[in-house]
Parts: sequence; C-alpha cells; structure tokens
Amino acid sequence: MYTVAVLTISDGCFAGRREDRSGKIAQELIKNLPAEVVKYEIIPDEIEMIKEKLVGYCDDLKVDLVLTDGGTGFSERDNTPEATKQVIEKEVPGIPEAMRTLCLKNTLRAMLSRGIAGIRKKTLIINLPGSSKGAKESLEAIIEGLPHGLDMIAGKEH
Repeated sequence: MYTVAVLTISDGCFAGRREDRSGKIAQELIKNLPAEVVKYEIIPDEIEMIKEKLVGYCDDLKVDLVLTDGGTGFSERDNTPEATKQVIEKEVPGIPEAMRTLCLKNTLRAMLSRGIAGIRKKTLIINLPGSSKGAKESLEAIIEGLPHGLDMIAGKEH
C-alpha cells in the first residue's frame, strides 16, 4: 500500500471562492492503485509555503507520492514547478512529457502546463494542472506506470 499526499495550490480555493475539484479528482483516481491518501491540504500560491509542505511530506511524513494540483500555468502567481525544482533531488522528465503528450490528443491547452515531476529522498512528486479536466486526464495518462516507479524508488525488486 502506497501512501499519498495531495496538495492543492490555489489562491481561490484557499480563500473559499472556488471548490477544489482537481484535488478531489486526484484523490478519487489514486484509489485505482493500492494507495491511501494520508494528507490533503489546500494552500495559496506562495512559493515558500509550497516548498515547506513538499519537504514536510517527503522528509517528515515520508509519503511515497505527492500529487500537487494547480500553479502550473502562466500567471504571475503560478509557482508550483519553481518550488518543486527547489526541493527535488532528481528530475523525472518522462512523467510530465507523457502527461502533456497524451493530453494533447484532447486539447492543445495541454502544451501550456509547466508541471514537472521529481524525486526527493524516497518520495515521487508530480505536478498536475489545476483544472479538473487537466488534472484528471494527466493523472489517468500516467497512473498505470506509477507503481513500478514507486517500487524502484523504494528499492524493491523490479
């Protein structure tokens, strides 16, 4: 059983002006794995807060997987990839490449996602788009391959 943290990064959701649909979708889709969501939070688009949460999930909670949603677009407040880059030790470019490639079949807007993926200690961090459709399609594109990657990070036979 893998442990998962879901972190929604959105000023609007944090302030209660919008419902967090993408975070809920991520939690629902992760049930397709042998996984349990042990932490779910909504925070504003603040780079230092994002970094603090990611480090806490990896170093203190020691979850296997962190899924972020939101903050991957072009606006001035979209800082999730930058925060993620500052805390990961190894980048995993194939995951966001797969998400964008497969999602491009549904919408050209997929090319606008700046999300990244990487490893910190024994945790895989993946940035999903903030739109519910984008988060759903992106996670569906990669979810089948995640167990193998998570097992490799954990040092299990593969």
